Amino acid sequence: MTHVEQEIASQPQCWQRGVAQAGLAERLPRPGERVAVVGCGTSWFVAMAYARLREEAGLGETDAFAASEFPNRRRYDRVLVISRSGTTTEVLDVLAAVRGRTPSSGVFGDPRSPAATLVDEPVELPFADERSVVQTRFATTALAVLRAHLGEHLDPAVRDAAAALTAPLPLDPAALEQVTFLGRGWTVGLAHEAALKCREAAGFWAEAYPAMDYRHGPIAVAGPGRAVWAFGSVPAGLPEQVAATGATFVHNARDPMAELILAQRLAVDLAFRRGLDPDAPRHLTRSVILT
Repeated sequence: MTHVEQEIASQPQCWQRGVAQAGLAERLPRPGERVAVVGCGTSWFVAMAYARLREEAGLGETDAFAASEFPNRRRYDRVLVISRSGTTTEVLDVLAAVRGRTPSSGVFGDPRSPAATLVDEPVELPFADERSVVQTRFATTALAVLRAHLGEHLDPAVRDAAAALTAPLPLDPAALEQVTFLGRGWTVGLAHEAALKCREAAGFWAEAYPAMDYRHGPIAVAGPGRAVWAFGSVPAGLPEQVAATGATFVHNARDPMAELILAQRLAVDLAFRRGLDPDAPRHLTRSVILT
């Protein structure tokens, strides 16, 4: 079993351990604060999901940014960074820029990392850190912690995650040519993350869009041998329109984070079928450190 397969399989336990941690309320954004959430790659997509959930919960205006695009002139009550390694150059640049000016919180996989020493209030998840280049359990555990902090009860999500580890894949990797992931609200970030897993692990053609925007152009690539996989709620009429193209439409009622586990498994299977090692994706490193 590869490292990434082991890490995918450990997610239900990691989520439970993460949400059980005490003291999170003192280190994460407080109700009413105007918050910017930043990350890179997968962590940015987690930031997108959390930002939408926090606003929908009525806890304060929340924006999500790729760390390289953080608007330094904009004022926030708090900056929350998400970073598995805590060594990514763009994340460190954001923390250096706001230090002494804006309170900062951070969710990290490595408590000894440079970012963990720069942030004012770290939340450390070393049990969810990974050996793989491709992120799986750290990202979902960070989001589980953040969802729990917003007041969500995640026992149903954990049960769905355990079931997703053994559920049949909804698509046949041997017959699949292309897949597009869709989301609405907070699951747009998860759709982007699912597509990224397929690109990273398998070099596979995968796209992601807000579900309502899919018909504004991207549906043109749908057809036989291709698939559209929706996370969360589905716009009326969309399944029928996708079916009319000859593409396969996938949608399930399980928690969207558990659905992401199936997409992670699909990405690994695609990698194997293409003769690739999902633990060593092409052109990627575990952390992007610029010199």
